Amino acid sequence: MEYLKTEIEGVYVIEPRVFSDARGYFMEAWKQEEFNRHIGRVDFIQDNESKSTFGVLRGLHYQRGELSQAKLVRVIKGRVVDVAVDLRKSSATFGKHVMVELSEDNKRQFFIPRGFAHGFLVLSDEAIFTYKVDNPYAPQAEAGIRWDDPDLGIVWPIDASQVVTSEKDLRQSLLKDAEVFE
Repeated sequence: MEYLKTEIEGVYVIEPRVFSDARGYFMEAWKQEEFNRHIGRVDFIQDNESKSTFGVLRGLHYQRGELSQAKLVRVIKGRVVDVAVDLRKSSATFGKHVMVELSEDNKRQFFIPRGFAHGFLVLSDEAIFTYKVDNPYAPQAEAGIRWDDPDLGIVWPIDASQVVTSEKDLRQSLLKDAEVFE
């Protein structure tokens, strides 16, 4: 696997080696020792999976404090754009984001450390999205930022009128009002 640093410290795009032939393909999707060597030790404890249709935007979510989560995400079926927003107040990139396309074709993975909000937008008819986390879901610590907060400057690749999101995500805070990490 190739571990590619992004513009934001601690956020990585991981490109696996894919071996294809007439039968299909084979790849190693996860190797703890290799991950530790390139990124550092993260003790993932749970795998999650979601299925969504075109235009669904999930996010921008995070958990506060000690219950925050590092995530390693990928797409098994379909295509999405995935976004990580730096919420570390002391970071030189506070409020900045990284956007990467993840798909069943490119087989990329995206590592998002603790201290970030995360979300994705489905660009295909359907997408199956999977991710590892290093802390369980904690409803008392959940938080979010509006996906369309103008201060974030995220340029989503579809028109806002096509975005499908939850009522909860429509009520999320703007970055200027959000609880962030020190």
